[in-house]
Amino acid sequence: MSNEQNPAGGQQVRVRIAPSPTGDPHVGTAYVALFNLAFARRSGGRFVLRIEDTDQTRYVDGSEQQIFDTLRWLGLNWDEGPDVGGPYGPYRQSERLPRYAEVVETLIAQGLAYRCWCSSERLAEMRTRQQQLKQPTGYDRLCLGKTRDERAALPGFSEPPVVRMRVPEEVPAFQDLVRGEVRTPHPDDQVLLKADGFPTYHLAVVVDDHDMGITHVVRGEEWISSTSKHILLYTWLGWPLPQFAHLPLLRNADRSKISKRKNPAARLKWFQEEGYLPQALVNFLGLMGYSQPDLEEIFDFDAMCASFDFSRVNTVGPVFDIDKLNWLNGHYLRSLPVEEFLAAAQPFLPAGVGTQDLRWIVTALQERTKRLSELPEQLSWLHDGPVTVDVESLTRKGLPADGAAKVLTRLAEELAQVTPFEPAPVEAALNAFCETEGANRRRLFMTTRTALVGGPVSPPLHETIAALGAERTAARLRAAAELLG
Repeated sequence: MSNEQNPAGGQQVRVRIAPSPTGDPHVGTAYVALFNLAFARRSGGRFVLRIEDTDQTRYVDGSEQQIFDTLRWLGLNWDEGPDVGGPYGPYRQSERLPRYAEVVETLIAQGLAYRCWCSSERLAEMRTRQQQLKQPTGYDRLCLGKTRDERAALPGFSEPPVVRMRVPEEVPAFQDLVRGEVRTPHPDDQVLLKADGFPTYHLAVVVDDHDMGITHVVRGEEWISSTSKHILLYTWLGWPLPQFAHLPLLRNADRSKISKRKNPAARLKWFQEEGYLPQALVNFLGLMGYSQPDLEEIFDFDAMCASFDFSRVNTVGPVFDIDKLNWLNGHYLRSLPVEEFLAAAQPFLPAGVGTQDLRWIVTALQERTKRLSELPEQLSWLHDGPVTVDVESLTRKGLPADGAAKVLTRLAEELAQVTPFEPAPVEAALNAFCETEGANRRRLFMTTRTALVGGPVSPPLHETIAALGAERTAARLRAAAELLG
């Protein structure tokens, strides 16, 4: 294990994720959770789940439960959190408001923060003017050092006030476990406490991480520019600094940040809806921006934990390659015992089709399925009633039109005699029929398959016929013969 994974003084590693309940959970939440949990397990540490619900305008009812459900579906279980408790609760920010107010008052008393009564209209005008003058945008400190009454005498006054941090002229660089020394642009006087009494992310994350004993802050690179502000707060409050590690952002093929607005795969529930196995998604996310020199591309979570080291994290945003995920998922589907595959497939089966209907074709389905949402299309033929075919489709690469009707009629009669109606006896009957009739095997099978499933693709023909059963097979062959006749 590298030195970065042993906190000073032998303190137990404590890491966290802190998603916001603002809609469907983002796949990035699982990605960051995976790396946090792998580090915690590698280090013998603790993994904390905290809910950052201070943005009440974006809160979505039910989103918190979705976070719990999807992370547990992936097996990314936490040691402490709102639903399991722990010694550092409460684990929802909305339940910690008095603590944030207490810290803010301390900062104000020390002259490190101040109240600001500027209206949103004044702030918008200020930013527009700065942009027009090609100046850096940021708060102009109109309220700094003023009492409420002094500020009320000036334009653009609004109550209640927010509280801003007083950022010094120089801000500190910091050491990142992934990127080395990092310097960020100079921030403006960030709001710490909003007018509604709720903290901003920047205040709450520092207070919570300190109070919950977080030793390593492992998060996405979008928070790099905010880290200097967080370090200032730690320093002002006399609190020990955690170590920071900023992971690369997941990217679309065009290198843009993956987002729920543009890419359905950004939604964590999409992977459940599409029929991906959790172990495939965990394996896939473990390859995102992380080198596994000791492992093949296919590995489980325990293997990732055993070799985890921040030195293997790449700073370049990894491309979210769905083709690669499909390949991985196909591997895991093929590796399932039959009963487990059928259980996973059951929610995706077309109406009227049960797992018992798949007993003769399950092996073929496992071999060709990359995600379970493909099953309705693959099994569209497995229903009662006729299929839609035409003469052209029946004869394309199949039997010639003249004579095909008689062949299909005789085949229907021959198959009606098969008992038991199972793949092996059906296959034997098909082979015997080809010899007796002198028919071209490839052409006969193409026309027969099209007559039975409506197209040229299906599981092996003898398994397809067994799955349909004697009655449906005979009916469809006769229907095709009448069409050709």
